[in-house]
Amino acid sequence: MCKVFVLDSEKRPLDPIHSARARQLLRNKKAAIYRRFPFVIILKDSHPDSSVTTLRLKLDPGAQTTGIALVSDATGEVVFAAELKHRGFAIREALTSRRQLRRSRRTRKTRYRQPRFLNRKRSEGWLAPSLQSRVHNIKTWVKKLCKFALIAAISQELVRFDMQLMRNPDLQGKEYQQGLLAGYETREYLLEKWGRQCAYCGVKNVPFQVEHIHPRAKGGTNSVTNLTLSCEKCNTKKGTKDIKEFLKKEPRLLSQILAQAKRPLADAAAVNTTRFALLFVLKATGLPVETGSGGLTKFNRNNQNLPKTHWLDAACVGASTPILNIKGVKPLSIVANGHGSRQSCRTDRFGFPNRHVPREKIHFNFQTGDIVKAVVTTGKKVGNYVGKVAIRSSGSFNISTKNGLVQGISHKFCQRIHAKDGYSYAQ
Repeated sequence: MCKVFVLDSEKRPLDPIHSARARQLLRNKKAAIYRRFPFVIILKDSHPDSSVTTLRLKLDPGAQTTGIALVSDATGEVVFAAELKHRGFAIREALTSRRQLRRSRRTRKTRYRQPRFLNRKRSEGWLAPSLQSRVHNIKTWVKKLCKFALIAAISQELVRFDMQLMRNPDLQGKEYQQGLLAGYETREYLLEKWGRQCAYCGVKNVPFQVEHIHPRAKGGTNSVTNLTLSCEKCNTKKGTKDIKEFLKKEPRLLSQILAQAKRPLADAAAVNTTRFALLFVLKATGLPVETGSGGLTKFNRNNQNLPKTHWLDAACVGASTPILNIKGVKPLSIVANGHGSRQSCRTDRFGFPNRHVPREKIHFNFQTGDIVKAVVTTGKKVGNYVGKVAIRSSGSFNISTKNGLVQGISHKFCQRIHAKDGYSYAQ
């Protein structure tokens, strides 16, 4: 389990402590719970001045999930770990739905509105909302962790590794592409794109070969859109046959492979687009920022025989990585859910309004998205329930627990333990 953050009576961060010591402080009423996720306690009495160990915040940005780790450079102990799941693709779908609704309204018989021009100018460094949300999520958590721990430096994985360029920084043009490690980046790209499995038989965890979908002998190119992964058995069986001839008895698999070959690697594009925007955000904190490559992260992780997870990748980012102590560390799972929709009228699947959203967002001092604890003592649903609440003006709430949805819980049994902040948590 990760250590518990501690604040003094003036809300200044102290050294994180073991969870057993935190329970003892709470039991003796020397501290109180300041925040549930991440768990933070605040001391009731003034704390004498003492030296506080500085920590390094490490980030492994990803298109769907970002790894976060707080590491002590002196001891190598991982104090805190988390995996932050982004909602970029959900934002993209929401924008698409809004665009379709607006377009349908313009085709109806409504008043004429003159077209407007030059009112959609984008500022310098503009990112699409689905990409900007990733940067904002990481920025939010960097600010939160800076309040709870004494962070002295930040490490960010910025670029992929390129050993060929590291061996000879003066390589240029064709010479750069045809060295000892020619095609290395292409193989890594194909592994990500094709899910690390054979495109023809689906086998995993075997040595793969880079295979031409349309063979070179029949005019195929070396373009990445004409390349796939194949096991040795399938590659030998296909030989120089055209893929349409090779898979003529499996038309469904043929169409899947041809569609996947043209599909870009959206995750890699999202990371490449946002990496420098995130770097500028981290530098704006005023802390020294160390950047590392993906190759260095993999090197550090393999040297310490660590499994591949998002939070361990984060802990291994940068040249400053010490020998890590990860004993008992359990990462906090964070999912970005947003703050709801401002749409005041819900529609059916055809775009016609079918229900109204009330203007009031708070009832009985609760709002949808709060994490509550309900201790039901009477009725058919006696028990303890913890989870996100969906409120109603009648006072009968629904609670989403890890075991499923519980409906019809009275507000009188509910106690808020964490206010809505746009995220959901799991340990």
